Amino acid sequence: MNTEDQHSPSMEPAAAATTIQENASAVSLAPESPAGGHAQESSTPVPGQEDVTASSQENTVAAGKENAAPGDLRMFLVKLFPEIIIKSTGVRRAMTKQLGNNIRNVIRRSGAECSVSAVWDHITVKIWNNPGKEEITGLLSRIPGIHAFMEVNRSTFTDLHDIYLQTLEMYRDRLVGKTFCVRVKRRGEHSFTSVDVEKYVGGGLNQNLPTGGVKLKDPEVQVNLEIDGNTLYLIRDSRQGLGGYPIGTQEAVLSLISGGYDSGVSSFRFIRRGCLTHFCFFNMGGREHEEGVKQEAYYLWSRYGASHRVKFFAVPFEDVVGAILEHVNSHLMGVVLKRMMVRAASALAGQVDALALVTGESVGQVSSQTLTNLKVIEQASECMILRPLITEDKQTIIDQCRLIGTAEIAESMPEYCGVISQKPAVHAKLEDVLAEEAHFDFSVLDKAIRETVCLDMRDIGRQERITAVPVTTVTAPEPGDAVIDIRQSDEAEDSPLPDTLGAEILAIPFYRLATEFPQLDPNRRYLLYCSNGVMSRIHAAALREKGFANVAVLRRGGSCCAREA
Repeated sequence: MNTEDQHSPSMEPAAAATTIQENASAVSLAPESPAGGHAQESSTPVPGQEDVTASSQENTVAAGKENAAPGDLRMFLVKLFPEIIIKSTGVRRAMTKQLGNNIRNVIRRSGAECSVSAVWDHITVKIWNNPGKEEITGLLSRIPGIHAFMEVNRSTFTDLHDIYLQTLEMYRDRLVGKTFCVRVKRRGEHSFTSVDVEKYVGGGLNQNLPTGGVKLKDPEVQVNLEIDGNTLYLIRDSRQGLGGYPIGTQEAVLSLISGGYDSGVSSFRFIRRGCLTHFCFFNMGGREHEEGVKQEAYYLWSRYGASHRVKFFAVPFEDVVGAILEHVNSHLMGVVLKRMMVRAASALAGQVDALALVTGESVGQVSSQTLTNLKVIEQASECMILRPLITEDKQTIIDQCRLIGTAEIAESMPEYCGVISQKPAVHAKLEDVLAEEAHFDFSVLDKAIRETVCLDMRDIGRQERITAVPVTTVTAPEPGDAVIDIRQSDEAEDSPLPDTLGAEILAIPFYRLATEFPQLDPNRRYLLYCSNGVMSRIHAAALREKGFANVAVLRRGGSCCAREA
C-alpha cells in the first residue's frame, strides 16, 4: 500500500505510547546555551592535533551535497559524554569544540568528507563520499568523548499526518511482526505536544502495518523521533559511544608500554580520559620484541587516538640490563631496573610536554609492585607516576584487554626474563637501593637516553611489518656443536646443564653475547640455552639478523621466565 493511501491514524491512547521517557539512544535537543550560543564550528586545534580544522565553506559545501546527492549524504547526531554536560559553560563549550575537531580529523583519515557543527548539547556530523556504513559507525564508536550517536534522516514537515507518513515510510518493513513504541523529543512552538505525536504516529503505525502490537516497556523496536521547529529527525540507527573526555582536553602523558596485558589497558584508559598519550618502550629483547610492541601501540593509537599526533620512544636498554646484572645485588635487581626505567622516561617526557608517566602496575601482582617497592621506585622519577590499574585483579585487566582488542598481541608477546631476582626483595629499603646504585655506571643510562629513537606513530603505520627471522630449535646437540648457556651466573649455578649433553658448554650471559659471539669460531654451530627457550630464541634471532648463520636454540625444560622481575 502506498504511503499516500494510508488512512488518518486513530488517536486512541491504547494504540500508542502515552508517556515520554528519557532514552540513552536519543539526543536531547535542549535550548541553546545561556550565553546565546548558536551552532559552533570547531576550528582551533590544540598542540599535537592534526591541522585539518574546518573551513568557513564547510556548511555550504555540505548543504550543496545534501541537495545534489541526498543518497550519498549521511547525518549523525552525536550525544556528549554526561560528565561534559555538567561542566561550566566555558568548559563545556571548549570540550564540545575539541570533540568536533577530533571527529573531523578521524573521519577525514578514512577518506570521507565531513562537516561538523556543535549546538549546546550535541554535535551534528554530515558525511559524504564515505567508504561504508560500518566503517563510519565504527570510527564514531571509538572516539573518546562520545556517549552515543544516531544516524538520522532530516526533513521538514507540515503537520502531524505528514510526520506519520514519513515515519511510516522509514519503518514499514522494520515493524512487521514486531512489538514497538514511539518516543518523541520536541523543541519549539507547536500546536501539538510530544504525547500527541506519540499517540498519532503510534496509532497509525499499529493500524496500518501488521505489527506485533504496542509495548511501552522493552519493545522489540523503538521508533525515535526528534522535532526541532519545523525540522523532523527520523533516527535510523543508534549506537553506543566510548564515553570519556575528548583527547586534547587533558594534559599529555607518557605511557610505559611493554606489549603485555597491563600496559595496553593502562594506556587505553588514559586515551579514553582525554589525555594525549605518547608511548615509551624499553627494548631488552631485540628487534622482534620491539616490532611487537610497536604494533600494539599503533593499534591503540589508530583505533582510539588517531585524532592527534603521537610519539613512540624506543629506548635501547640492553646495556643498562647488563650493567645491573653485573653490579647490583640480585635481590634488588627488579627494583633498580624499574628505577632506571622511570629515570629515562622522565628525561624523555619533556620532549612531548608530558606531565606524568603511566604504568600498568597493580598492588601485589608481582614482587616489585608492593607498596614499599612502588614508593622506592617512584622516588627516582622527576614526573608523577599514574597507575590506573593499581587495585585491579589480573582477570579484570585481561577481560578489558580483550574488549579493546589488544589481547591477541599481548598473548603473542614473549615474557622477557633478563633481570630475574632469585629471591626478590618485597620490602626494599631506599638506603639499600641507593647503595647498590652507587656501583652502577650511570653513563650507560645516559647513553641509552641519547640513543633513544623517537618515531611518529603515523610513520609506524606506513612501515612494513618486519618478518621475524627464522631460528632453528633443536632438542639435543649434534656432533661438533657447542652449547652457550646465556643465563645469569647464579641461575646457571643453581641449575647447571648436565655433562651428559655430549657437547662443550660455554657460559656467556646474554648481555655479553653481542660482543663475545663475533669472536667465536664461525665454522662451528652454537646452541643458545635458557631455561624456557624465550631468551635464547630472542637473542638467536638478533644474532641471525646481524648475519651470524651458525646459531640455533637448544630447547629443554624449565620455567625461569615464569618469575617476575
